[in-house]
Amino acid sequence: MAGETVYKKSDSRTLRCSRVLLDPSETESSSLNMPTLHQYDYIFAIGTIFAILDAYNIGANDVANSFATSVSSRSLTLPQAVIAATIMEFLGAILAGSRVAGTIKNGIISMSVFQNNPGVELLAFACALVASATWLTIATRNAWPVSTTYSIVSALAGVGVALGGKDAVQWGWNDGKGLGTIFAGFGIAPGIAAGFGAVVFLLTKYLVLKRKNTVRAALIAAPIYFFGVTAILTLTIVYKGAPNLKLNNLSGATQAIAITMTSLVVAVLSLLFWLPYVYAKVVRKDYTIRWYHFFFGPLLWRREAPPPIPEDVIKRHVPDYRQYDRDVPENDIAKRSDGQAGRPEPKVDPNVADGSSQTRDGDTLPQVPLDTVEKSTPQIEGPWIYPRNLWIIARYRIPRALTYGLTVDVTSAQAQRGGQDEQHMLDIHRASEQYGNETEHLYSFLQVLTACTNSFAHGSNDTANAIGPFAVIYHVWKTGMLTTKNTETPTWMWAVGGIMIGIGVATYGYNVMRVLGNRLTLMSPSRGFSMELGSSITVLLASQYGIPVSTTMCITGSTAGVGLVSGGPRAVNWRAFGWIFLGWVLTVPIAGVAGGVLMGIILNAPHF
Repeated sequence: MAGETVYKKSDSRTLRCSRVLLDPSETESSSLNMPTLHQYDYIFAIGTIFAILDAYNIGANDVANSFATSVSSRSLTLPQAVIAATIMEFLGAILAGSRVAGTIKNGIISMSVFQNNPGVELLAFACALVASATWLTIATRNAWPVSTTYSIVSALAGVGVALGGKDAVQWGWNDGKGLGTIFAGFGIAPGIAAGFGAVVFLLTKYLVLKRKNTVRAALIAAPIYFFGVTAILTLTIVYKGAPNLKLNNLSGATQAIAITMTSLVVAVLSLLFWLPYVYAKVVRKDYTIRWYHFFFGPLLWRREAPPPIPEDVIKRHVPDYRQYDRDVPENDIAKRSDGQAGRPEPKVDPNVADGSSQTRDGDTLPQVPLDTVEKSTPQIEGPWIYPRNLWIIARYRIPRALTYGLTVDVTSAQAQRGGQDEQHMLDIHRASEQYGNETEHLYSFLQVLTACTNSFAHGSNDTANAIGPFAVIYHVWKTGMLTTKNTETPTWMWAVGGIMIGIGVATYGYNVMRVLGNRLTLMSPSRGFSMELGSSITVLLASQYGIPVSTTMCITGSTAGVGLVSGGPRAVNWRAFGWIFLGWVLTVPIAGVAGGVLMGIILNAPHF
């Protein structure tokens, strides 16, 4: 038929579609004379837009999920978490993001289904990105912590079925790259992460938190923790083989020496700089010390202790990490077993206005009511086009909108409960013991390190969910040829993916964080450290073998594992975990059907 392309499916049936797809006979000649498929610029543009949107939602959903423990335990403020996430996601994508992309690009759909037609492959991966990014946008908007890995994998499977039926998709193991491998992580990843998280917390609990002098035990154990966590991060860089450095080509002995020496250097630096800093702050109770004093290192041993804090003034030398009974003196909480008796009024600094709250450095930050802020802001009167209104929009409205994602109080949002739900959350929290703030403060430093390790692992593993399909459409559009098994993914793509992930967590990550953290189980730096380390170990092991497991599932499983060993089954909000699990299950049919239907409609669309 004139003006049509005959595209044969794998089951020998014939599909007639519009010339939006290249004729295979034209592909061979056009690839010699035309380096790019300019007639498909619109498909490439659509795929690019939704690849960027997909990476944005990975940051707003997956990264927010991972950093919810750090922010919820008050080890990191939201702006600090955003900065750490942006840097580590970027480094993880650049240094160690090459292997998993191969699984996303070539391990789901059989390449034979494209019948040597580059136009079909370009359309297929663009449709998968549209379906995945759309579902992630809906989920993130509604604060559903779903799996971005399962979203793109399911979308690709749906597209494959639309192209060539069920036989077009690699359902089995496929040498560790098929759907069988990926969906095996549905139950395996959370279970393994729960085991790692539980083991780490049990070691911490009985070696440090349950000791008679917990601060002394924590100070002794901390360099060992620094050594171990650094070894995990170094293992990631070496064994995953940073492509530009080619560290994976080093001999086994050289790798072992590099890992050991790097970890040893960090442990020594923790003794020289971290130990005197925390000793001055925790043991000497120096409430005047600031973060930049950390770089004074050994000089802090000679720093004179400040005068005692007046009894009628609250000024903490370490932050208050407690999630409930924060108005009760810490020593009273340690002596109480029922969590109910005695609620003395807190001593308040008379120089501080009512409603202020403590910051991490012990200073105060006035919490001004929202309606007061709105009344103090100039209001728009009349049409917005008036010069005065344009000034108000440019001076107040736009900056507030751009920075809103960095100013949300996530921990307070998690605590907003009411009715029976409030008592339910208190019962869950009180099932787990709250440990001393001084000991928890020591673990806040370790949690920052584990959070960065976790973020690096996430960047190396989940950036491929957006960049892998985009690399396909870019290669096809640029060369006019099908992708091959060893098609390279340019470094600039990983950089763009890492940047968009950072923007996502900075602008909208709070929306997912507010439904996690303390709403799942009691959070504290020691627990958060265990959760994040257990999750990062699981993700790194999976990424080493090219299995794109879901970091959402890993951190969720690790959270459940720590909660169980922390206070038993009553210390875990199983209802909330059930809703999260339901989101994982729904992702598969929704993204898969969306991708398949979109591909089928376009491929079979009527034409003139």
